[in-house]
Amino acid sequence: MDNNYNYNDPGMGSEEPKKGFAIAALILGIVGLLAWCLPILGYPVGIAGIILGILGIKKSGMKGMSIAGLIMSCVCILASIINSIAGVALALSNFNY
Repeated sequence: MDNNYNYNDPGMGSEEPKKGFAIAALILGIVGLLAWCLPILGYPVGIAGIILGILGIKKSGMKGMSIAGLIMSCVCILASIINSIAGVALALSNFNY
């Protein structure tokens, strides 16, 4: 019985950089730029994008994509906060006794 295993496979032993965190951060950042209109969606999407962006910067080989996702997620959180404040102010200004 002859075992012809190729132990010189280029995939063995060489780890490619993990791209998942960077791609997920970028996608959540893009979605967050639309989700801020409803703060109930903007906050979780923005927070998840920030977390994945930070993890992507630390663990991924695609730092540019992680940074872009992180920046867009921070903009999403900021826009959600402004939208929440504006909504409360508008609701209180129209509240007649």
